[in-house]
Amino acid sequence: MSKIPTLPGITSTMVATSRIQMHVLSSGPEAGEPVLFIHGNASSATFWEETMLALPDGFRAIAPDLRGYGETEDLLIDATRGCGDWVDDLLALLDTLGIDRCHAVGHSLGGVVLFNLIATAPQRIKTATLVATGSPYGFGGCKGLNGELCWPDGAGSGGGTVNQTFVERMAAGDTTEEAGPAAPRVVMNTYYWKPPFRPAREEALLAAMLSEKVGPQRYPGDFKPSPNWPGVAPGVWGPINAISPLYVGDAVERFIAAHPKPPILWVRGADDQIVSDMSLFDVGTLGQLGVLPNWPGAEVHPPQPMIGQTRAVLERYAVAGGRFRELVFAECGHTPYIEHPDQFNAAFHDHLRHG
Repeated sequence: MSKIPTLPGITSTMVATSRIQMHVLSSGPEAGEPVLFIHGNASSATFWEETMLALPDGFRAIAPDLRGYGETEDLLIDATRGCGDWVDDLLALLDTLGIDRCHAVGHSLGGVVLFNLIATAPQRIKTATLVATGSPYGFGGCKGLNGELCWPDGAGSGGGTVNQTFVERMAAGDTTEEAGPAAPRVVMNTYYWKPPFRPAREEALLAAMLSEKVGPQRYPGDFKPSPNWPGVAPGVWGPINAISPLYVGDAVERFIAAHPKPPILWVRGADDQIVSDMSLFDVGTLGQLGVLPNWPGAEVHPPQPMIGQTRAVLERYAVAGGRFRELVFAECGHTPYIEHPDQFNAAFHDHLRHG
């Protein structure tokens, strides 16, 4: 049983794969058409429960806690492989469950993982749904629609860019609002959804957020001093280093060249402050706004155009024979499936049925 209370109809199990012991939430008939749910950063499978239970008849929901999160075995993430550890873990899970092909949906960091899953094993994915996805080029430290690094060492991305007070509060399991803007509860209610929205299961979602493994080799990851602004470059461990553009490699080109090409639904909130072309979590934005000193300017280190990069990659995917549809929800932050579940499920279920 999960340490975090689950909704009626959700089953919590530990699955021993060839790589890792994964905590998995599931719902629906065991013989149903499988849908793999991939959660984002500072969350867990718990975030998907209502969406899982809302699936149409005949579908089976499978939502693992990724390595580094929730109640999955605490093994380190080798960031130098980019999303490789997560992709290999998910493929091992599908193999263990005897699933050849599935639909897949990824939120935020989980969307970046899903881009990489398609790049690695497109034949395993029937349809893909990207929800408030991070850029396929990673998070921070890059510019332009082709994801060019701002600095050769990836400075401006990785573990050193995360607010250290927030990391300390996460490690302490802080459920209060005493740390102000750096308190996990305040961060969640300010950025995960558009205020004044508050989810009915706020306490369970906060517990899921706080279940992330924290430490120098875990969240957010290690970092190196850099001569380049803002003075920190990615290390080699942990989730925020794993989504550094420094370690993306050829994943974008492999995604575009994937065969077969699963049809893609991309859903995002118009008011997302985490993933946008002016993300408040990106040092380029914070430099331009004057929050971080000594910003070298827009030529050198602009805000990362996350939405523009994602659209440019999906357009190349379409030119190469794929299909995608972009939906933007008004009055919506970073979690469309929680903030506007009816609107999200209508589009999601249609995509599952018809691609």
